[in-house]
Amino acid sequence: MKEGYIKQKDRKKILLLTDDIRVHSGVAQIGRELINNTSGHYNWAQLAGSVKHPEKGKIIDYSEDVNKQQGLEDSYVKLYPVDGYGDESILREIIKIEKPDAILLITDPRYFMWLFQMEEEIRSKIPIAYLNIWDDMPAPQYNEEFYESCDALFGISKQTVAINKIVLGDKANDKIIKYVPHGLDDKKFFPIEEVSEQYVKFKNSITHNTERDFILFFNSRNIRRKSIPDALVAWKLFIDTLTTKEREKCLFVLHTEPTSDHGTDLQAVIEYIFGEDEKSIVISNQKLPHEQMNWLYNLADGVILLSSAEGWGLALTEALLTGTPIIANVTGGMQDQMRFVDDKGEWYVNDKDVPSNHNKTYSEHGEWALPVYPQALSLVGSPTTPYIWDSRCTAEDATKRIAELYNMRPEWRKKIGESGRKWATGDEAGFTAEKMGQTFTEGMEELFSTWVPRENFVFLKDTDYQTRTIKHKLEY
Repeated sequence: MKEGYIKQKDRKKILLLTDDIRVHSGVAQIGRELINNTSGHYNWAQLAGSVKHPEKGKIIDYSEDVNKQQGLEDSYVKLYPVDGYGDESILREIIKIEKPDAILLITDPRYFMWLFQMEEEIRSKIPIAYLNIWDDMPAPQYNEEFYESCDALFGISKQTVAINKIVLGDKANDKIIKYVPHGLDDKKFFPIEEVSEQYVKFKNSITHNTERDFILFFNSRNIRRKSIPDALVAWKLFIDTLTTKEREKCLFVLHTEPTSDHGTDLQAVIEYIFGEDEKSIVISNQKLPHEQMNWLYNLADGVILLSSAEGWGLALTEALLTGTPIIANVTGGMQDQMRFVDDKGEWYVNDKDVPSNHNKTYSEHGEWALPVYPQALSLVGSPTTPYIWDSRCTAEDATKRIAELYNMRPEWRKKIGESGRKWATGDEAGFTAEKMGQTFTEGMEELFSTWVPRENFVFLKDTDYQTRTIKHKLEY
């Protein structure tokens, strides 16, 4: 058994509120890896959200699946599928059945507004922990009440940790605030040492049986903040500097939806920029098993992600674990993965004075990273997210980084990629699922050992004179 194993009957139970861990969203993946890698230490239940869930109202026993993955015999994982993110009545029923020792929230807290409206019920019984995966600069003061309402705040990036402290001010002293970076299974994403016949066949299907000397790879959703058209412009500027023969040896692979209501008609963009018969771009939009996703990263000489805002940047972690160099915009959690170092040569810690490195306060970084610094900061927002920076880099700067990677000797690209994997799987970074589970457990154990029931606490105000709380006796 793994270190930290506890028999099922003796474990504490955590109720997870986020996307159904079986779907392919980023937050679902975080939840899935947390459950998988702590299932010998905690029992788990999940209010499993989805836009419209086909299994709504059912109770899914996911324990055997986790047992098989983790080599356990007694994991406890129950899923309660709901449309959207549920409501207070559903939560009360789950609490009545499962009797959890804590609630863990992963995703935007506004999706669970009703949870904070029933805080008086919850707080008399169990603590609430929040894994902050998104918040960007400027520090969102409009989230202060959400942060204040949680007993533990786990930040997926150094920047989110800094934001928690900046927004809370002196109130941060009363909270458990801990850095819990995203971790992935390094047995699913790894460098391929021996090339199989299946791998060669897959490669030929991507390259259309043509020989390519340089492959750039993008893997993420087709949404506006991912800035895919900017990456395409950068690629066009790059290949225009090459001879016809050199150009024929280059390929840009995009693993994403060709068209999205939340993004761009990529085929139309490609035809506009490159013409109708462009041979240097391939769009892969099939859902692939982990083995083939690992192949895609191994095919690539570099991974590019120019997102104008990014909580973490999961594709970069997958790239690091496969030993693939990264080209990325300097914003959000992507900064962590480039390992910027301060004046002392240490992996720098974001704070109130330097909450973000987008302005190039520090220029030294890991050799596996080719950073692109944002040149335009636009203050954008919406009714639910009043303000946030849209940190855009230029296609011209990205082009320079692509050219830099292209002009490296293949053996040097391999060397810096290997150094990225070594660092990402090491103790300092700890970007593996196993390490994420350990770090999370440390934070939860501190919470369990120090938490005391909260006094009555009023959270949301409709007006200056009225409070909006839901009065109901929680059956626990």
